[in-house]
Amino acid sequence: MTRHEVRSVSSTVLSSGLSVFARNVKGQEWYQADEVAEAYEEKRFSRGGRLIDRREKEAVLSALGDVTDRSILEIACGTGRFTVMLAERGANIVGLDISAAMLQRGRRKASQVGVDDHLEFLRGDAARLPFPDDHFDAVFAVRFFHLADTPESFLSEMARVSREQVFFDTFKAMSSRSAYNWMLPMGSRLYEDDEVYGLIEDAGLELESAEHDFILPYGLYRQIPDWMADSLRGVDTSVVDHPIGEQFASVSYWNATVP
Repeated sequence: MTRHEVRSVSSTVLSSGLSVFARNVKGQEWYQADEVAEAYEEKRFSRGGRLIDRREKEAVLSALGDVTDRSILEIACGTGRFTVMLAERGANIVGLDISAAMLQRGRRKASQVGVDDHLEFLRGDAARLPFPDDHFDAVFAVRFFHLADTPESFLSEMARVSREQVFFDTFKAMSSRSAYNWMLPMGSRLYEDDEVYGLIEDAGLELESAEHDFILPYGLYRQIPDWMADSLRGVDTSVVDHPIGEQFASVSYWNATVP
């Protein structure tokens, strides 16, 4: 997708008067607040949270491979952590999110690193994507499906607009995440592996690979300094790499193809 085509998509969305956003997502009002956008990355990806940021970016890059000149859609792009990263690597990418405040921060970030020609940020409804069938080479979402009350509708839409690939992550039910889920502002939807297999099949996708990671909860990493997080990560990795340990991982990365 060229810069002109990306801008055309933006114009189409805006001229259609799209004003209905994802209704089946937990904590929409909280997420869209200006103060949440301002503190989003500092709260989640500073201190030991930088380790989580690196791991998630590694997972996205590993799944998508060479993104040069590929057209990509990111669902729930937030402040553009992945959108800008992929644009810097040559992707032609659209980032879609429910929060205008998050998108504004993403636009500033893109402008600062000079990748405006390769991306566009749009506010829209992930359950009714404003794109035709088979519009993108790949569609992905990170930190989204744990908020989805109707994950089947979101995954079906992602599959509909993708020609080749769909990548997303989920939080696992049998994990440390369940121990503190009630403390989180929006809570989390936790998934059994069999449920995700069913969602992928119902969306008409074929599972290419699945990876499970992080025994310890994200919240713990965010509370400790970098050096301590790195040491703890070594222990965490050794446990999750064990066949039994993998069953108690807190996050799963799912890479699926469009038949």
